[in-house]
Amino acid sequence: MRLGVLGNPGYAGLPDLLARLSRVAGPHGIEVFLHHELAAAAGGVAYAGDLETAWPEVECVLTLGGDGTLLRAARLAGPAGVPILGCNVGRLGFLTSIPLDELETAVERVARGEYELDERLTLEVTLQRKAAGGDREKPNAFYALNDAVVHKSGFARLVQLRVWADEEELGQYSADGIIISTATGSTAYSLSAGGPILVPALDAIVATPICPHTMAVRPVVLPANAQITVEIDSDAREPEERDIVLTVDGQVGSDLGDGDRVIARRSTDPVRLIRFPGQTFFSVLRRKLRWGDVRPPDVGGDAGDDR
Repeated sequence: MRLGVLGNPGYAGLPDLLARLSRVAGPHGIEVFLHHELAAAAGGVAYAGDLETAWPEVECVLTLGGDGTLLRAARLAGPAGVPILGCNVGRLGFLTSIPLDELETAVERVARGEYELDERLTLEVTLQRKAAGGDREKPNAFYALNDAVVHKSGFARLVQLRVWADEEELGQYSADGIIISTATGSTAYSLSAGGPILVPALDAIVATPICPHTMAVRPVVLPANAQITVEIDSDAREPEERDIVLTVDGQVGSDLGDGDRVIARRSTDPVRLIRFPGQTFFSVLRRKLRWGDVRPPDVGGDAGDDR
């Protein structure tokens, strides 16, 4: 098996993790290919080559980091249909499926084919700029597993937005911004902004306003085949006061101007996450977010207990 590895190069324990991976890879016939950012951390650990060179033939991607590292891997592996195994070396690790102490066991199980694939809906996010004369420039496209966010990057002033679902206008929003998320992303920024939690298997997209300036604007759940369009209102403040940006999965994006449109629709390329039997969505909610646990943290044992 050809295993690609991405990781957080700032993690101090990375050399030890790569050494552990190397020790388990040999006996199971696993060829390890490292992302170029990890080459310096490899030290004397032997590996087969660079991930970028071997990419067309990689069968699985292992991420060593938190959810941010997995989201980075998703942009690479998702469109190629390559499954992702996430090992959590961050704090929350909501998307990652295995803790550090189970790294060797998990890699062995993947090599033997003892796993399930959890297919997650993703978004194709298109930015259409309004050119001089009102025409639309050639769009830029992004790929999102979690969300696309239109928001302010500067002064704490409200953003004026117009929002459509397919051809029907949802309304004009006066808010700090708006989050367009998948079911997977519903437990990320959208949840913090008051959005609903969606089971990942649900084919749906959520439009969650960020601190709207009216009680009449609330999160809307739409079917996965809906197209959501967000337009920057041309009646917004002076250009130097806007500082409006598009951020995709918290990592990539672009600045926005008057009349620019962000269009989010279901991508044809889902992300395939590796899961093992017994790992369910609600067990992760209970363990990571203490979902449904009203006890104080020091009462009744571990708050992450699944009993």
